Amino acid sequence: MIVGVPKEIKNHEYRVGLTPSSVLELTSRGHTVLVQANAGGEIGLSDEQYVAAGATIAATAQEIFGRADMIVKVKEPQPVECAMLRPGQILYTYLHLAPDPEQTAALVKSGAICIAYETITGAGGGLPLLAPMSEVAGRMSIQAGAAHLEKSKGGMGLLLGGVPGVAPGHIVIIGAGVVGTNALQMAVGTGARVTVLDKNIDRLRQLDLVFGNRITTLHSNVHSIEESVLSADLVIGGVLVPGAAAPKLVTRSMISRMKKGAVVVDVAIDQGGCFETSHATTHAEPTYVVDGVVHYCVANMPGAVARTSTFALNNATIGHAVALADKGWQKALREDPHLRNGLNVCLGKVTYEAVARDLNYEYVPADVMLG
Repeated sequence: MIVGVPKEIKNHEYRVGLTPSSVLELTSRGHTVLVQANAGGEIGLSDEQYVAAGATIAATAQEIFGRADMIVKVKEPQPVECAMLRPGQILYTYLHLAPDPEQTAALVKSGAICIAYETITGAGGGLPLLAPMSEVAGRMSIQAGAAHLEKSKGGMGLLLGGVPGVAPGHIVIIGAGVVGTNALQMAVGTGARVTVLDKNIDRLRQLDLVFGNRITTLHSNVHSIEESVLSADLVIGGVLVPGAAAPKLVTRSMISRMKKGAVVVDVAIDQGGCFETSHATTHAEPTYVVDGVVHYCVANMPGAVARTSTFALNNATIGHAVALADKGWQKALREDPHLRNGLNVCLGKVTYEAVARDLNYEYVPADVMLG
């Protein structure tokens, strides 16, 4: 199979779909890998390293899309990339389709086989290809929030840990999944007062056993969210419904009554966000203010630490990339129900139920497309 790795073109996105070591996994099995020139240059992965791993360097994205049987990316394809996809071509990347009707329509029109990292499941449960980026984003959310609490960046001028004689700040984390747990680890380290909310009492019990009286755990409901958010200096939103739009747990009314200069970080923004006032931002312009509250809603947060993120992501994605290349998409998906859960759009049909429901498409199960 010919596997293509284009250079990412989303704003301030420096990650790359395959590292040289991942390329070697494919070339050592007889596959051809085309890597766009300087695709990994911004994170210290040179064209020479890719060539040493057996890749062929292609000058343009047009060449990559024109020749490759499978495209391996990091972020969702931009409109110019969607236009280059062709029927039967495999696209293997993050998609986050539920809040993005324009991209979904473009992928349906393309006729490509679109496999989303974020809906591939794991044998032990969970979303193993989403997890590494959720780990990065969760940890980054605290440092991003802390930075934007500084007065020069629009915040109230608060040091989260306080100092002797001055009370620490209050961090509220909504969701105790991968994002929330990683945010929690960093939050506790700041010395701030930390509250974490989740509907899963067993998960809260686990966190209580680990962190003890360093955190407060609350069952997540409308009342507890409102009460916590209104007392918070920094709120982290990390709630996920796999493949579907994120629930709007923090309303505009709550935002309007928060402390002026407080910060909210919406890690769920790829799926539409869990604050009613959220809209996606970029690393170039990461924040905006609503009712005096600073909103940090960067849709590719891990792109800021692109080298770490690229290696973490490749650890999770390369196994399925090899399976797709070795077996072809139909056989690979038939044999692996977890990989099959990643099929979101196939030959003009929407094959992921939550996406079809949220965007009003006919749902065609993946099994139907596999015959």
